Amino acid sequence: MTLTVSGEPLVAYLLASVRIVAWLAVVPPFSGRTVPTMAKVVLGLGLAFAAVPDSGTIPVDTISLVLNVGTQVLIGLAMGFITQLLLGAIAAAGALIDVFGGFSLAQGFDPLSMNSNTVFGKFHQMLATVLLFVSGGHLLVIGGLLRTFHFLPLGTSPEWGSFPDVLMTAFGLFFTTAVQIALPMIAVLFISDLGLALLTKVAPQLNAINVMFPVKIGLTLLLVGLSFPVLPQAVDRLVDLSTQAMSTMSGAG
Repeated sequence: MTLTVSGEPLVAYLLASVRIVAWLAVVPPFSGRTVPTMAKVVLGLGLAFAAVPDSGTIPVDTISLVLNVGTQVLIGLAMGFITQLLLGAIAAAGALIDVFGGFSLAQGFDPLSMNSNTVFGKFHQMLATVLLFVSGGHLLVIGGLLRTFHFLPLGTSPEWGSFPDVLMTAFGLFFTTAVQIALPMIAVLFISDLGLALLTKVAPQLNAINVMFPVKIGLTLLLVGLSFPVLPQAVDRLVDLSTQAMSTMSGAG
């Protein structure tokens, strides 16, 4: 028995997988070392079946095909970077808590992300990843990526002029979300620092500097525990923003 495969649908399928694999190479947690490269490739090839790309408008000559591959890589990397930026807001909030809570002194090297992370920065990153998978947000984000093939078919170039606006908006939302999550805890920790400073001035014989670090550690742990109910709503909001950003970059409006 002989099996034959038409060239145009195969080219369309491979181009779709290139965009998806490029997106997976940037977006956490798929971009980490915990996910092998072969698993990313297999996942991208499997998701390309769900994209069902149209092969009618794809040029198959060598130069156009090479340019199309490069375009799909750039599209996947750009959408992946925006998604990574928005989903990293919760980890940035944890890093802000570390700075004001005194935990930034205990930085350690993270072999998975290949950089130095603070205690609550890494903790919030892992917590956001767990919430993303438990709530099914990863399916919504992947579904948003697959919908971009409808608005931005293979063989067409995106409106690159809209990408800087989306990037600036994503940066603004990144900092705004991180500050909104961490600001109540930062305010309480700042007030506690002021109170301990006044205590040092009023009663220097109490040696408040020895009391300050244990009090701030306990207060930080208490405030982080009280902030947990806010994180699921923040993850849902960031997932919605990620899908909207990818739709805007694909020309959906």
